[in-house]
Amino acid sequence: MKANMSEAVHSHQDPPEVSPPVQYDRMLVALHWLLAMGLIAQLGLGLWMDDLPKEPVGYRAQWFNLHKSIGICLGLLILWRLGWRITHSVPASVNLPGTWQDKLSTLTHRAMYLCMLLMPLSGFLGSNFSPYPVKFFGVALPRWFAPDPDLKSLLSEVHELTATLFMALVALHFAAVLWHVLVKRDGLLQRMTWGRAHHD
Repeated sequence: MKANMSEAVHSHQDPPEVSPPVQYDRMLVALHWLLAMGLIAQLGLGLWMDDLPKEPVGYRAQWFNLHKSIGICLGLLILWRLGWRITHSVPASVNLPGTWQDKLSTLTHRAMYLCMLLMPLSGFLGSNFSPYPVKFFGVALPRWFAPDPDLKSLLSEVHELTATLFMALVALHFAAVLWHVLVKRDGLLQRMTWGRAHHD
């Protein structure tokens, strides 16, 4: 009788909670570093090519088309990363829940994702409103919209503003990583590598 009661009690207990992983999975780590290098290179290219002379036209257009082609690739990678992030478990925050550090970290990461989505989207749509075709590594893509100088100008401003905001967020993110690595030494960086992360 006691055995039956014990089995009944255990059968109604909630299943044990699954602990979050110690570090990010290999796919997310690969996407993180691939996007980090790609976005930094893309931002550098964007800043550099803005100062290119408008004559001769072909030389400037060549770099702008490369920037757009890379932007399309990065936009697709960003969507892949966001989808993977949503559908897979990730490590718990190293910050104490509810603290200002935890809230700032969450806000920063969400803002970075928003910028990573808006930058390629505004760039692609803005290019579609220009009188010139969008070329993907030399191949002209179908035009989505008729040329519209006003919308082109608006989307170009959004593109530049989100790029500027993203650079500021990257600087804040990098400063936070240095704080965790040099001061707190809590193994945060190891979670975003292919090595083995430690935990207490």
